[in-house]
Amino acid sequence: MNLINCKSAFKLLKSGLPVVFPTDTLPAIGCLPKFSNIIYEFKKRDKNKPLILMGSDQNQLIDYVHDSAKEDYENIASKYWPGALTMVIPSSGQGSETITSNDHTIGLRIPNSYMAQSLLTEIGPLLTSSANISGFTGSITAEGIALDFPSLGILGPVPWEKSSGKASTIISWKKNRDWRLIRKGEVSVEELN
Repeated sequence: MNLINCKSAFKLLKSGLPVVFPTDTLPAIGCLPKFSNIIYEFKKRDKNKPLILMGSDQNQLIDYVHDSAKEDYENIASKYWPGALTMVIPSSGQGSETITSNDHTIGLRIPNSYMAQSLLTEIGPLLTSSANISGFTGSITAEGIALDFPSLGILGPVPWEKSSGKASTIISWKKNRDWRLIRKGEVSVEELN
């Protein structure tokens, strides 16, 4: 297993390689936004499936949110983040390399994980996906993930903090105070508006 620290993670990410790190839900594979293609290659993921931009706090991500949705973004973020909720929201267009969807939206999330937040604070937002080969159930341990991705750096120390092992809930913004549930997950969002 190729265990790395934050400093080594930064070097790998700057060179274009992804790294694996724990979150509060499922372990993530992440890269700097300009290298998003690498995640699709490693995961064998369909290019039509967008990635999620993870940050360490809502201020780190707000510039990616279109003005029309900023108020709703801030309301939901202050209620559910850090946590297992992903918001799909219109993109401001900043950092167009972060857009991996065909409809100019972006998935945003702040994990409730000390290790993930430490990495994202140090490095900045990362485009992410769950750390598994597409179509297969992945491991939730560093050791199991190392079997699927033997060449990737895995953020240590291990064992990782406990995670839920469930995917994040995904909601999509339609218009002012109008959200739609896309995927039921860890967070229950009965009262979104």
